[in-house]
Amino acid sequence: MSPLVKRKKERFKLPVKYWILILSAVCVLLMCLTFMTDFKFNTANFIVGYTVVPFQNGLSKVGGYLTDKAELLAQIKDLLAENEALQQQVDELTIENTALMQDKYELNTLRELYALDQQYSDYDKVGARIIMGGSNNWFDTFVINKGSNDGIEPDMNIMAGSGLVGRVVETGPNWAQVVSIIDDTSNVSATVLSTSDNLIVSGDLSTMENGYIRFSQLVDEDDQVVVGDKVVTSDISDRYQPGILIGYISYIEEDSNNLTKSGYITPAVDFEHLSEVLVITELKQTID
Repeated sequence: MSPLVKRKKERFKLPVKYWILILSAVCVLLMCLTFMTDFKFNTANFIVGYTVVPFQNGLSKVGGYLTDKAELLAQIKDLLAENEALQQQVDELTIENTALMQDKYELNTLRELYALDQQYSDYDKVGARIIMGGSNNWFDTFVINKGSNDGIEPDMNIMAGSGLVGRVVETGPNWAQVVSIIDDTSNVSATVLSTSDNLIVSGDLSTMENGYIRFSQLVDEDDQVVVGDKVVTSDISDRYQPGILIGYISYIEEDSNNLTKSGYITPAVDFEHLSEVLVITELKQTID
């Protein structure tokens, strides 16, 4: 082939982008003809049916898909907002329920203290709140929010629940430290209420794991003391007011000397859940 013919062929070769523009123009023209002739030309109808209509159907499906997704996203957004509002309501109700449970617990505690106050009406008493507990699960030692400014003195007796808790051992202007009868260092002179037999009640945190404290030196020659008998503070105690309930005999055994008995007592006070107490504002040695 001569260079002249080759140059002529290269002169009339169109780039791809121009072919795309031409085909696009033809499509537009066919669309116009379709709408203007109301589909009277079969060739135009054929081309439109295989090009424009599928394109329009595709656009319609894409539009429908996007519309559905938009509606779904709107629903999800509404559900998330509703869930957040419901969660807020649940949180508010939980807080309210907790407050009501706390109020109920405090009311029951105050009722117990009122009943205890009436039971031991011969003693002057003042209420106090525990503001600091011990280092374990038991209130063997704790601090109350009343002190010397409120007339609290060492050896004043502490009560709660149904009976004796312990005694004050140290005071500050607005606080007082209490050692309870379950503490390992505690010893209380006591009496079996039904027989008037004397015994010593000793604190023991190891036995409190099973709900008991120890007693010893019980003289019961006639075997009259039985499980369930009440044990109260004795008249001969030098620190505790007489007649305050300590607990109930839960187990008795005879000592090796065959003269005395020992065993365990179930305390009348729940030493695991204390919050409010009563302080007897009289000392044992001041009672006539």
